[in-house]
Formats: sequence, structure tokens, C-alpha cells
Amino acid sequence: MQDFSGKVALITGGASGIGRSLAFALGAKGARIVVGDVDSNAMQQIEADLASENIDARVVRCDVTSEESLTAAADAATEAFGGIDLVFANAGIGAGESGALWDYSDKDWRWCLDVNLWGVINSIKVFMPRLIARADKTHFVVTGSSNGAFVILPDAPIYTASKAAVHAITENLHYQVTAGGLQVVVSALFPGPHVVDTGLFNSGRVRPEELKKEVEGNESGINSVDDMKRMAAEWGIELETTHPDEVAAMAIAGLEKDAFWLLETTPDTDDKIRRRAAMILERSTPVPEMVGA
Repeated sequence: MQDFSGKVALITGGASGIGRSLAFALGAKGARIVVGDVDSNAMQQIEADLASENIDARVVRCDVTSEESLTAAADAATEAFGGIDLVFANAGIGAGESGALWDYSDKDWRWCLDVNLWGVINSIKVFMPRLIARADKTHFVVTGSSNGAFVILPDAPIYTASKAAVHAITENLHYQVTAGGLQVVVSALFPGPHVVDTGLFNSGRVRPEELKKEVEGNESGINSVDDMKRMAAEWGIELETTHPDEVAAMAIAGLEKDAFWLLETTPDTDDKIRRRAAMILERSTPVPEMVGA
């Protein structure tokens, strides 16, 4: 898809972070935008900001843990713009877990898997039939993470598990679409190449009431990228970051080529992937990788 003018892009988790950057980048190319989110403050802000850029957009409440909510968002997009050309299953959260796996709260497991994993499953169930029904080429893009898909970083096991499952689903979706000769291009978006400066570390702002805990903020003590930088500095690591706008630009460049892998890595990331592959092939005992090290 090299011409986005007039195309309709629906983005879950679209009011902040990478979703917000995708909305503006695609809107600047003439796409019509449907932003789905549950963060009311961010929704109000992006609605005003998109309007100020004269981008034709709709902002709707969309809870990816609910098929009914996703269906309502799809219906709103169709009513406003006549259909959907691109879907970005982008909504995601970090549960902020810390400590031993066996001590994690069931609420953290449920929340993270409901949003990150079931959010993708629900999005596939709701949007894929609509995309398949279109006569022309459409796109379904899933935001994953190299943490889970390629390497296992030990600091956020619930998040890592969710993203490992998400990539397995995304790749299988691609295989099924290809085998069926369907006009839907499936792509896997991996934010990076460095830690992306988004609100992921402050996901507690949208934690459902029924899944709230006594602890406010993340148990890891990391509630922002700045917190992460400070902790990394204590270990002598200068943490590099990537702006969401850079991720959006990389994603769009890949979509223009119908690429599956929307991915930019660094030599450090490539080395981590090679070490993991070698560990599996050589049956060596796993040694944990670290962010920025």
C-alpha cells in the first residue's frame, strides 16, 4: 500500500504512544483515522490535536478486552467512512510486576493477558472478516515486542509471556492468510530499536477498577522511561530511547512494501538474537539478557 490517501486506518490504543504517532503519520499522508482507546484524557487530547492538523478522524472508546466494544468501534468506522483498510492491533499495557513469578498477583496476570493477548485475539475475530470481505488490499498490523518474540528479558515475565504468544499468533495469522490467497497483508510491528518512550510504564492509569491492587504504581518502581534511565545509570548503563514518531515512520515505510517484519534492530539486538538461537541449537543453559546491556 503505497498510497494512503483516502484509506481508513483504525488504531486500538491509538490515543497515546505509538498509536498516537501512527494516527498523525497516516493522517499526514491523507488517511482517515479512527482512534480507539480507553484513556479518556488522552482521547480528548488527540481529538483536539488531530482536528488542529485538519486530519479527518473519529475518536471512540474501544476496550480491546471486549468483542462488543471492538465491534462498536468497527461499526463507527464503517458508518463514518464506509469501511476499514488498515487495522492496527496496537493496544498494550505493562502490569509492572516485580519479584518472583510465584508471588505475582492474579490481577496482574489477568489484566496483562486480557489486554495484550486477548486484545489481539478479539481484534482478529472482529476485524479480519471485515478486511477479508473487502475487494481491494487491506492490512492487519499487530504491535508485538522483541521481548518475547526474539529474546527473553527477565524483568517483566508477564509482559514477556503475553508478547511471545502474540507473535506466535501473528505469524500463524500470516501463514493462514497467505495459504488462503487472501488480500489481507499481515504485519508484525516491533517498536524500537531502543526502548520506546511511551506511557507503557504508566499503564496503571487505565487499570480497571476490579483489577486494582493496594499497590499504587508499578511494583518494579519503574513508572516512566526516566525511571528506567535512572535505574540503568545506577548499573553504569546509558539507556538509549526511541521516540514513537520514529516507530510510526518505520512502520509506514514497511507497509509501503507490504512487509511482514516492521522491525529495526541494533547490533546489540542482533547479538542477543544470535545468542538465543545459539543457546537453543547448542542446548546450553540460558543466561539472561538485560535491557541496554
